[in-house]
Parts: sequence; C-alpha cells; structure tokens
Amino acid sequence: MSMDSTVRVRLIVKDVPASVAFYTGHFGFSPEGPQSPAFSAVRNGNLLLLLSGAESSAARPMPDGRVPEPGGWTRFQVIVEDIEAEAAKLRAAGITFRNEIIRGPGGAQTVLDDPSGNPVELFQPAG
Repeated sequence: MSMDSTVRVRLIVKDVPASVAFYTGHFGFSPEGPQSPAFSAVRNGNLLLLLSGAESSAARPMPDGRVPEPGGWTRFQVIVEDIEAEAAKLRAAGITFRNEIIRGPGGAQTVLDDPSGNPVELFQPAG
C-alpha cells in the first residue's frame, strides 16, 4: 500500500456545485480534477475533500439497505487565528452554525454546517 501526504475525506453532499462553491468561497479550497454535478474534489494544502452527490458511486445503498447521507458529527477542523472574526464573517454570509463558540483548555471551537449539513469545525488553538 502506498501512502502520500494527502489526507482524503469523502463527504456525501446534496448539491455538488453548491458544495464546491462553499468550500472554495469560504475556506480557500481550489477545485481539483474533473468537476461534475455527481462528483467533484477540492483541495486546500494536503486536504482533499471528495464531494460525492446522489449520482456518485459512493452514494449507492449498502448491501443491508442503508443509504449514505450527509450530516452526522464526524468533522474536520479548520484552524483559524481569530475565531470570533471568522465566525462573524461566516454568519454574515448566511452560514448556519450548530453552536456558539465554546472554550476549553485546548482552545476555542464552533461547528458550522456546509450546504448539505456536513459539520465543519472552526478551531482556534489556546495560547
């Protein structure tokens, strides 16, 4: 098995073009590879998000009948220097947040939803 430094995260999304616009417009991702309404990928550094719509092979039902769908609580972090400013900017753009900023020993975090309801965590490390 060959490993490289790219981290690949597949997200099941409701609307692939809206998801591409969300991640490129708000988080500095760039489209990578072929783009279609069924599947697109976006990259920011070594993070590659694989955005799979309802027509993609990743959205096909499992043998037991379960159907992959957006949402849940597993998420990736976007590290920010000023969480208050970033959250305010995203709220002003109409982004839906699941909670207010909470602070703990490791830093501050808040969780927002992408256009399909997949969570994204903004995180400002302590110190």
